[in-house]
Amino acid sequence: MSERAVTGGHGGGLTDARRRLRASVIRSLLLAPAGPLARVEVLDRVGSTNRELIARLRAEPNAWPSPSMLVADHQDDGQGRAGRTWQTPPRAALTLSFALQPDGPISSFGWIPLLAGLGAVTALRATAGVPASLKWPNDLMVPAPDGADLAGWGRVRKVGGILSELVETSAGRVVVVGIGVNVSQAPDELPVPSGTSLALAGARAVDREIALVALVVALDELMVRWREHDGDVHAAGLAAEVASVCSTLATRVRVELPGGDEVTGTATRLSPDGALVVVDDTGTERHVRAGDVRHIRAT
Repeated sequence: MSERAVTGGHGGGLTDARRRLRASVIRSLLLAPAGPLARVEVLDRVGSTNRELIARLRAEPNAWPSPSMLVADHQDDGQGRAGRTWQTPPRAALTLSFALQPDGPISSFGWIPLLAGLGAVTALRATAGVPASLKWPNDLMVPAPDGADLAGWGRVRKVGGILSELVETSAGRVVVVGIGVNVSQAPDELPVPSGTSLALAGARAVDREIALVALVVALDELMVRWREHDGDVHAAGLAAEVASVCSTLATRVRVELPGGDEVTGTATRLSPDGALVVVDDTGTERHVRAGDVRHIRAT
């Protein structure tokens, strides 16, 4: 597909889907005092927004007060979990990274990517009108456009992902949260059958600037509640909200653990530190803190 406007979809015409991000508009809406961010950088092109932001943090940590954001109009070597990479056509996706210095104990930091997922789900539901959900720990999901079953995924497809990294700088500990969302890709622009885009999912609107602003506002509101409760997600009501959008819960899953082992069972709940609690086929509770999750029976 060329860089033309994308039309069609269940919600009507989708025009100007691949226009350039307007840095001046984004800054006017999101920079303090009008917005929640202390710094906003909009770049034309980077390999990975996480790698770029981490490099800048290490070079000039005091230049990136919390919360700061780096967003790229085009990311051509994106980072995923376990060293995976992914690419998108120019201006077909929303790619950004935040620099956060959250309050609360480091033991609670496992909730930060889940809160980013909750913020992204909230923003996509509000702006694109798609029934987005979160697959633990970091996949953003929407219903399959054709309603077909896919092994390990059921009738849902991945529309985005989240990567959280803890960075030590001379100015202190920083959590870098990267978020990528497929926006206007056509079927032949998706690298794997399990992927999709907002346009293919029938989004009523495909505007990266609108989605970006909604995502930042949603995540900021969640982090404000986090700070008000010193990182206690249960006291803040955040744990229950994450659980309410997590499609993995109450689902039979197969988890591929680091090192090659697997756990098969039913995902029952999230533990106090954000781990996925799976009751395996022997009835034993397993607390999974890292791994690739496959839904054996989607809900």
